[in-house]
Amino acid sequence: MSAVPNEAVGSSASDGVVVEPSTAEALLRQLVEEYRRPLHRFLARLLLGQQELAEDLVQETFLRAWRNADRLAADPSKIAPWLYTVARHVAIDAMRARQARPPEVSLPDLNRVPTTDDEMDRVVNVHAVRLALGKISPEHRAVLIEMYYRGASVAEAAVRLGIPEGTVKSRAYYAVRALHAAIGSTESS
Repeated sequence: MSAVPNEAVGSSASDGVVVEPSTAEALLRQLVEEYRRPLHRFLARLLLGQQELAEDLVQETFLRAWRNADRLAADPSKIAPWLYTVARHVAIDAMRARQARPPEVSLPDLNRVPTTDDEMDRVVNVHAVRLALGKISPEHRAVLIEMYYRGASVAEAAVRLGIPEGTVKSRAYYAVRALHAAIGSTESS
């Protein structure tokens, strides 16, 4: 509030009432202290909980009060209705402005969006998995081949490999982890 020069407040109203700079500043300090929280709650309800926008509009309301300090000082009984009316109008204007502009959207980073049609990526991924499969243990590799390449269920993989189902589950879990680690090491080399 102190950024506005005191000379700007000392203007006269149409009825001839002149508010001195110190009186206007004291009035505005009192208004901010008394009405800041209630106006914020009022605006937050109007704006369906948009707290940051409500705070901005409270500031705009007090800026308009600063500009009209002479009228507000002339009749203190009309201060509260004036503030709430101005706050409501400011909120309506803000919502209309947001509706008039298209909504702001952030575009995805197209370099990071996977494409399903990119044959080269598929070839690179297949090559990386083949290299990584060679780096894991034969037991883990056998479970992954049965379950992921041949599409076998846990029970089918257990029968084909001649091991219990629990062992298939355990090996599949650790095989996937080992494969991820191996793929990570092939990508960095």
